[in-house]
Amino acid sequence: MDLIDAIKTRKSIRAFKPDPVPGEVLRDLLEIAVRAPSWANSQPWEFAVLGGGVVEQVRKAILQKAAAGAAPYSDIPWPEFPSPWLDRIKNNGRRLFEVLGIRRDDVEKRRWWSLQGPGLFGAPNAIIFYLDRSLTAWSLFDLGLLAQNVMLAAQHYGLGTCAQAALVRYPDVLRRILNIPDSKKIVVGISIGYPDWDAVPNTHQSDREPLDVLVRWHGFE
Repeated sequence: MDLIDAIKTRKSIRAFKPDPVPGEVLRDLLEIAVRAPSWANSQPWEFAVLGGGVVEQVRKAILQKAAAGAAPYSDIPWPEFPSPWLDRIKNNGRRLFEVLGIRRDDVEKRRWWSLQGPGLFGAPNAIIFYLDRSLTAWSLFDLGLLAQNVMLAAQHYGLGTCAQAALVRYPDVLRRILNIPDSKKIVVGISIGYPDWDAVPNTHQSDREPLDVLVRWHGFE
């Protein structure tokens, strides 16, 4: 797939087919993704790649906590967004709920949807990204570049992805199941698998702000 096409067509996938991604495909994908730039080639990222019974164990444990109403206590502080960023979040959520046919007053369906993320949207595989706690925000930026590489390269293999804070909201669960030491800061998870393009959630397309809202041009006529 052409890189520009991959950037334009990438979207968060919220419904996956059950078919697992072969380990060799995930290995090839990560071999490509680690070509991401990093501060002085420090390559600060580390991964846990989940499949089979392990991904099901993680899914069940996260869902259990989420269904019980446990508040997030992730290693990266849970964000609070003021306007205009909050307005963009609310607008996207409103449009997604319209696609899903979930009314504002439908408490049961809203609760059901709130548990789809902790359930990895049914993805058969996931990748958990973490850093050593001694590293700074620059390494966090580097990890973001790496994660974007993963999500773009995934499309070459016919895969879909969804970057999710929901997967790392209870880091003790991941440390216990995946044997990740406390010296590591668990940053983000990516659900990955073959998209179910017939599923309603995957018909949603988020919008983007007009470029002129975001960019100031300097030195141009």
